[in-house]
Amino acid sequence: MLQTPYYLIDKSKLLRNMEKIAYLRERSDAKALLALKCFATWCVFDFMRDYMDGTTSSSLNEVKLGNTRFGKETHAYSVAYADHEIDEVVSHADKIIFNSISQLERFGDKADGIIRGLRLNPQVSSSTFDLADPARPFSRLGEWDVEKVDRVMNQVSGFMIHNNCENDDFDLFDRMLNDIEHKFGPLLKRAGWVSLGGGIHFTGEDYPIDQFADRLKRFADAYGVQVYLEPGEAAITRSTSLETTVLDTLYNGKHLAIVDSSIEAHMLDLLIYRETAKVEPNKGPHRYMICGKSCLAGDIFGEFDFPEELKIGDRVSFEDAAGYTMVKKNWFNGVAMPAIAVKETDGTVQTVRAFTYDDFESGLS
Repeated sequence: MLQTPYYLIDKSKLLRNMEKIAYLRERSDAKALLALKCFATWCVFDFMRDYMDGTTSSSLNEVKLGNTRFGKETHAYSVAYADHEIDEVVSHADKIIFNSISQLERFGDKADGIIRGLRLNPQVSSSTFDLADPARPFSRLGEWDVEKVDRVMNQVSGFMIHNNCENDDFDLFDRMLNDIEHKFGPLLKRAGWVSLGGGIHFTGEDYPIDQFADRLKRFADAYGVQVYLEPGEAAITRSTSLETTVLDTLYNGKHLAIVDSSIEAHMLDLLIYRETAKVEPNKGPHRYMICGKSCLAGDIFGEFDFPEELKIGDRVSFEDAAGYTMVKKNWFNGVAMPAIAVKETDGTVQTVRAFTYDDFESGLS
């Protein structure tokens, strides 16, 4: 048995998402790029590569990773590029998307050899979190003034529009796409490609994927554009768990169990968005608050029900631990970094990366 904590990527579960992405690509003619800001664990890129068209990024490091480890189309985007990195970004990208007209005018000439685009902000999104809302008031994410964008159309051939966030409602997606067409129609007709970003949970169990595919096809045909999607969570949802072991139990008004992991170090999004981890089946007469081992008082995974009383040495498995999780893991408190393991489609499990004290030390001065 592997030493916990570790992230376990299950290829059979990952395959379900990949097959839905492949089906969507076939039916809609849209292309799908893995959003590395959500998931960048490259040990499974060779598995995902057959089902997707490439990667999209948010930084120089992600552009390099996408190009060298995934291959195929490599799209570069950043909220702002620095002078010292733009040449290297361009050298690794097939397409570069500038966040603002200012950045386009500053660095456009350096990107003459690749396809150039611009981010648009429709000022409406599906996000319920102000922290993650790309259309929040005073947002820095993209241009919204049609007249200003029209004046630089000779410098770009397409657009990226990202305003879906954890959106599992097709009707809401449809309404927002109608809004995009209404606001940016004249620009879209002059474009050759449009990326509609990520945040669309089209690989969910009950999502109407045929309707979604047909809507994308109508959009593409109406404006004569190649549509791109940038699935992150949709590509890897429910594929990965964080495996932990109970180190101690105690009672302080509630039954508590401390595991060899930490939300601040290993599932940071739970802390940022004040969400609860997922434990399945989460049924039984014994309720425990599962706590992390860091010194943070609020290092709590949540409260869950178990069929038996938890004992020291018992395993607790947290589901859906890939998206915006593995990319954010850190060394807070020096808590042991989870290893990365892969469960093959034949059921065999192998550790592909383990972390040591040397990794902790080398990340510091």
